[in-house]
Order: sequence, then C-alpha cells, then structure tokens
Amino acid sequence: MRIGELSSRTGASTRSLRYYEQQGLLHAVRMPNGYRAYPEETVQRVRNIQDLISVGFGVEEIRDFADCLDHDMRSKPVSPLALRILDERARVLDERIGQLVTLRERINQQLNRIRAEQTSGRDTSHEEAV
Repeated sequence: MRIGELSSRTGASTRSLRYYEQQGLLHAVRMPNGYRAYPEETVQRVRNIQDLISVGFGVEEIRDFADCLDHDMRSKPVSPLALRILDERARVLDERIGQLVTLRERINQQLNRIRAEQTSGRDTSHEEAV
C-alpha cells in the first residue's frame, strides 16, 4: 500500500510516517515510480508505535521493542522494560505536576496580594507588579 493509504488506515500523518521511516521504525519498498510501498503488517506496526508514543515512549525507546511492533502488543503481557519506562514516565510527571502546583500557588499568592492592595485603596496601576 502507498503512504496515503497507510495514513488513512492508521490516522498517522504522512509526515509522521516518513519520520518513523527515517528513524528506522518503518521500512518501505520503493516502487519503480519512486513511491513508497508498505506491506500490510505495517498498519499494526504504526498502531503500536502510536500507542507507545501516546504513553510517553520516545523513538529511541520504541526501537527497543522493534521485534514486537508487528504483532498485537495489547494482547501480550507487558515486558519488564516497558514497566520500567512507564514507571519512570509516571515519576517524571508527578515531579512536573508538583512543580506546576507550586507555581500556581505562587501566582495565586501574587494575585491575591495585588487584589488586596487594589481594594485597600492603594493605586498600583502605575507600578509593575511582577
């Protein structure tokens, strides 16, 4: 199948498909007219790549699963490597969420201070408050 059909069947943009190919995750055969041709099993491979990307796996990490990408990965047990990567992703997200919550609290404190000053009659319109 050509790249447009693969894109339609998987929902991946042709740009993404070319990127996956450039990164060694997909392999196309060049037809005499220069078009890319993909075998049928590439549909499953692209879906697996998309699933892995959707939960935070990077291209380098996806390469570690190259042997599994042509099969229905959802029906197989999760590998220890995948669990380690997902645990790390969750840890990083928890850390980022904590940082964002702290930032939001600081911003709210700043807003509350500014609003209190404005309601107390102090004119801060000519001052920069940040």
